[in-house]
Amino acid sequence: MKRKKILYIGNALTHKNVTVTTIDTLSASLRNEGYDVQVVSRIQNKIGRLWDMLRAVIQYKKQVDIVLIDTYSTTNYWYAVWVAKLCRFYQIPYIPILHGGNLPERIKKSASSARKLFGRAYINVAPSSYLLEAFQKEGYSNIRHIPNTIDLTKYPFQLRKKCAPKVLWVRSFATIYNPMMALQVLKELQKTYPEATLTMVGPKKDESFDRCYAFAKANNLSVIFTGKLSKEAWISLAPAHDLFINTTNFDNTPVSIIEAMALGLPIVSTNVGGIPFLIEDQQNGLLSPAEDVVAFVDKMIQLIENEETASRISQQARESARGFDWEKVKISWNDVLS
Repeated sequence: MKRKKILYIGNALTHKNVTVTTIDTLSASLRNEGYDVQVVSRIQNKIGRLWDMLRAVIQYKKQVDIVLIDTYSTTNYWYAVWVAKLCRFYQIPYIPILHGGNLPERIKKSASSARKLFGRAYINVAPSSYLLEAFQKEGYSNIRHIPNTIDLTKYPFQLRKKCAPKVLWVRSFATIYNPMMALQVLKELQKTYPEATLTMVGPKKDESFDRCYAFAKANNLSVIFTGKLSKEAWISLAPAHDLFINTTNFDNTPVSIIEAMALGLPIVSTNVGGIPFLIEDQQNGLLSPAEDVVAFVDKMIQLIENEETASRISQQARESARGFDWEKVKISWNDVLS
């Protein structure tokens, strides 16, 4: 059978000290399924990256069967708008993959461009039920839920029965992900557990890293900043930690949370965007209001002081992660791409 040829457009910047994203993992998984996948763009400069994306559509217009477009809600939204416009000009079917946690606001704020981008797509893929519902409410019917995926075999499960205050945070240092809250949480947690520690894994995206580093130093906090790590490297840190925290102000369905679930790490997260579609409070994790440091720490203390709660959530988190295993998710992708 002839292999389908796919042009995957997105920010393929892992080589530039950027965290591994869907374009890296999904493209590799699709290749393993037999698809011929070309990935663009690896250019860091934003203007250069846009031109590289448009160039790729023109270059491969007669060779590809379909174009996948990673679609976010901020500046990168306009990459998708222009790439999709070119795809329509050359009559190439395209699939926006919806990642931006603030896309529900974007499709209202930029209604005209959104109608063209999403309304004329072959289909839109929503990794979260949150975005699926948001788009359906705005009248989009050409949308399908296909979750983000992981290879479950690469995430060794460790049941947490008694949680020590050893905390792990994995995300890029960007203001939208609110890394400062993680440090504020640690400062508050140390009032009850002076031995509490925090490991922060992720590359520097904006000035928030410098602010975090200064805050940690000024408050003499027990924090390790690892910088960017490979997936294998940060997974190897998991056995030395008992709690995973997610402090974002906007979010969709972060793969880092799915990975933490697979590892059996009890999670405390802010209750924003698509997170409550991923975490059910008191079932496979704990949810707390955004920006409320005291409430967030109270949730962490629940896990530290209650072995039954920690154990149950650790087990249920792993069970939840099974639904994101590639062996299940690939069925939906093969169906869409066929």
